[in-house]
Amino acid sequence: MTALSSENCSFQHLLHQSKQPLDVNCLLFLIILGKILLNILILGMKRKDTYWSFMEYFCFSLAFVDLLLLVNISILSYFRDFVVLGIRFTKYHICLLTQIISFTYGVLHYPVCLLACIDHYLNLSRATKHSSKWQKFFYFLTVILIWTSVFAYVLGEPAISQSLKTHRASMYQCPSYVSTQSYWMSLSMLMVLLVAFLISWPEVVALVQAIRIASYMNKTILYFPFPSHSGSRVRSKEALLPRLVVCFLGTWFPFVALQVLTLSLGVQIPAYVEMNVPWLYFVNSFLIAAVYWFNSQKLYIRDSTLPVDPFVNWKCCFVPMHRLKQVERPVSIIIC
Repeated sequence: MTALSSENCSFQHLLHQSKQPLDVNCLLFLIILGKILLNILILGMKRKDTYWSFMEYFCFSLAFVDLLLLVNISILSYFRDFVVLGIRFTKYHICLLTQIISFTYGVLHYPVCLLACIDHYLNLSRATKHSSKWQKFFYFLTVILIWTSVFAYVLGEPAISQSLKTHRASMYQCPSYVSTQSYWMSLSMLMVLLVAFLISWPEVVALVQAIRIASYMNKTILYFPFPSHSGSRVRSKEALLPRLVVCFLGTWFPFVALQVLTLSLGVQIPAYVEMNVPWLYFVNSFLIAAVYWFNSQKLYIRDSTLPVDPFVNWKCCFVPMHRLKQVERPVSIIIC
C-alpha cells in the first residue's frame, strides 16, 4: 500500500487509472485512517466529568494501537522493500500485520467486557466515584497485561498460525478475519433490549410521552415528571427497568439501529474495523445498565454511589430533582 505517495493514492492516479480497481493497500490505509478519525471524534465528544474506569483505559489503548497500525502500514507502503536488523520487510507484511491485528481484536471482546463488568460491579459499592492513583495504575497494568496476553495467544495458537501461513503466498489478496465474538455479543444485547422493551413497553411509552423541554440554569434540558420516591433507595427492578431502557435507547438508538441492520443483512465486518471506540462505549453503557438493574437494591440516590457513564446520564433514571420552579404540582423532576 502506498500511504502518501502520488503513485498510487493521488487523485491524478485515480483519474488516469479509473478503470482499474482501487489498490487494496490504499483502501486499507483509508479505512484505518477513517477509523482513527472516528475514534478521536468519540473520545472528544465524551463527557469530561467521568472517572477513569477500566473501559476508559482500554478505549484509549485501542485508539493508540490503531494509530500504530496506521503508522506501520504507511512505513511499509512507502519503503516497500527494506531490511531492518537483518529482517526483510515487503508489501506482504502489510497483509500479515493486518491479519495479526484482526485476530487480536477478534478475541478481545469477551475478556474486555468481562473485566469491564466486574469493574462496574465493584465500583458500585465504592464511597467515591473518583479513581485513586493506585487504582489508575492497576487499570494501566491490566490493559497492558490483556494486550500482551492476547498477542501471545494469537501468535502461539496453531490454528491461527496455520491460517497466516496459508495466505502467505497471496500477494494480491488479503483475507480479513471476521470475529464471531462480536456477532454473538451484538445479537445477545439486541435480544436483551428487545425483551426489556417488551416487558416494560407501557411504562416506556408513558415516560417518552411525559418528556418535557425546559430551561434550567441557562441550559435546555429534558425532564421526566413522575411521582416522588418514598425513600432514597430504588425500590424495585420493575420500576427501574423502563427508565434504563429509555435512557439507553435515548442515547444509543442510532447505534442500535445500525446493529439491527448489520445483523439482518448479514454484513461481515473485518475484526480490525469492528473493534472500535464507539462500539466499546456502546457495550460499556449496556454493562452499566445491567449492573444497575441486577443491583437495584444497592442503589441510593446519591451522586457518590453512581458510576459515571461517558455518554449516558443515568441519573435520569432515579435521581429526583426539586430545583425547577414554576411546576404545576409537586413532582420529582428527572433531568437529562
